[in-house]
Amino acid sequence: MTSTETEPGTSRKPGRGRIKCVVWDLDNTLWQGTLLEDGEVTVRPEVVAEIKRLDELGVLHSVASRNDHDAAMERLRAAGLEEYFLYPQINWNPKSGSVERVAEALNIGLDAIAFVDDQQFELDEVAHALPSVTTVGAARFEQVLAGEEFRPRFVTDESRIRRQLYRAAAERDRVEQEYQGTDEEFLSTLDMTFTISRAQREDLQRAEELTVRTNQLNSTGRVYSYDELDELRDSPDHVLLVASLSDKYGGYGKIGLALVERGTPAWHLRMMLMSCRVMSRGVGTVLLNHIMGLAKADGATLRADFVETGRNRVMYVTYAFAGFRELSRDGERLVLESDLAQIQPPPGYLTVDVR
Repeated sequence: MTSTETEPGTSRKPGRGRIKCVVWDLDNTLWQGTLLEDGEVTVRPEVVAEIKRLDELGVLHSVASRNDHDAAMERLRAAGLEEYFLYPQINWNPKSGSVERVAEALNIGLDAIAFVDDQQFELDEVAHALPSVTTVGAARFEQVLAGEEFRPRFVTDESRIRRQLYRAAAERDRVEQEYQGTDEEFLSTLDMTFTISRAQREDLQRAEELTVRTNQLNSTGRVYSYDELDELRDSPDHVLLVASLSDKYGGYGKIGLALVERGTPAWHLRMMLMSCRVMSRGVGTVLLNHIMGLAKADGATLRADFVETGRNRVMYVTYAFAGFRELSRDGERLVLESDLAQIQPPPGYLTVDVR
């Protein structure tokens, strides 16, 4: 079997650390037996071990199961596993719809999802409806989940608490849905602080991870290695900034990264990205506006690289909203420019802390 072939029950796509979430079937996959037929089912210890191992690496987990929701959740609670699964989809709908809802809830691409099931029909249904999802036969999950797609280069402190970060986000979302008022009024209740600082060496593993994992709010789609970022961090001609966000529910972690090359008459923003998990928090332009202010204070204009990746249209809109206009284009590669005549202040519900 060549490296481009796959065994039955499995579809795989290349890319180290590409998978952000594994979605598990329950009956005869996570546990032995069929819950509604057998009554008593036995959780497979090798599956539990794999869930916990990947959780330590920062890989998330969810469920897509045709089952009785309350009975299945009670069994997961009894096994001490409920806390590991984000936005579990337990219903009688097609598995593809459940997998898609998980991706939407986590705000990640379908190509960052792996789906594990014991039934070839279910694997084929998901593969047909969602071809970018990696499908994994339950009989081979240990072999497949050991692959490089599930193995990030670095395991950061933030990786180890990623599930908790998403759980906090889910609680915010729940409160937001129940809130009676405008979006801006709700955001003002969160006591958010947006922190911007020069990147330190201890930030670089997470910084590289951001370049690998961020797709929608990524201006170029380029992946920077730890060593590249470390060299740029020490360069007198560059400014490497990291951003983090916190609110009364806790931290979001490091959610932004920007690389600026100083110059005359223009500074050049070589890369900017923001984690998708803060898309709904109204902070997408804060880091960009800060950089615009730095360039203006230096008497320069600001140019920005943008590469159309097919998934980062939101970042192009962010630049346009901030007053950037197209300066040149070479296929999918654009250079945008702002004369910095107008720089938007941060929203009133946000405290910006520059260090």
